Amino acid sequence: MDTAISVKNLYKSFQNFAGKKQEVLADINLEIPQGEFFVLLGPSGCGKSTLLRIMTGLDKDFRGELSYSKGFKAEDISFVFQQFALLPWLTVEQNVGLGLVARKFPENEIRKIVTDQLKAFSLEKYSNHYPKELSGGQKQRVGLARAFATSPKLLFMDEPFSALDSFIAKELREELLRVWQESRPTVIMVTHNINEAIELGDRIAVMSSRPGKIEKIVHNSLARPRPMRGTQVFEMEDELYKLVKP
Repeated sequence: MDTAISVKNLYKSFQNFAGKKQEVLADINLEIPQGEFFVLLGPSGCGKSTLLRIMTGLDKDFRGELSYSKGFKAEDISFVFQQFALLPWLTVEQNVGLGLVARKFPENEIRKIVTDQLKAFSLEKYSNHYPKELSGGQKQRVGLARAFATSPKLLFMDEPFSALDSFIAKELREELLRVWQESRPTVIMVTHNINEAIELGDRIAVMSSRPGKIEKIVHNSLARPRPMRGTQVFEMEDELYKLVKP
């Protein structure tokens, strides 16, 4: 399978308030194939989100190598953020179509794609609502619909469900998996939630506390949808808890 993104010998540091150099990431090496759902898991402060920003191209201040698949363009990336990042002056429909407008899609094509995404994430009746009129779960549905509207090759997700209650988060994870399996973009997601990592990830990269290193990559071959109370899940959960423990 072709590689979507490759990271080799990556290091990241910054100066702390005392002016001393502080290592954030150390010797990160990753090969992520196209179509994989890849999860970065680790304790708070280990550098997960920093690594994600580097992989998106937003942070270029690092040592090492970062490369994408041949022919890859910046327009092939989509994001889903923890705090939704919706524009408050736009309706749900307009927020979902934002990336398509920026890419200068024809108006009739934008309408069709947006309609399809609203349906995929159960947002049809909210199309003319503004973000302030939505619950947290509905806002994140809009964020997911917007991310998938551009048919991304690479989808980056930074703790997208951590601001939601457990019931809504589980519902959205199920919706995410259903839509992802239809188009199979490469997904790279940051989380500190072990159960979430098991439910979603094909592989789970466990990071150490700072400076962040890859302690181990755990392969998750459990068939989807995954029964989250089975023996195999409990065994994987125990393994991940031991690895993540600071």
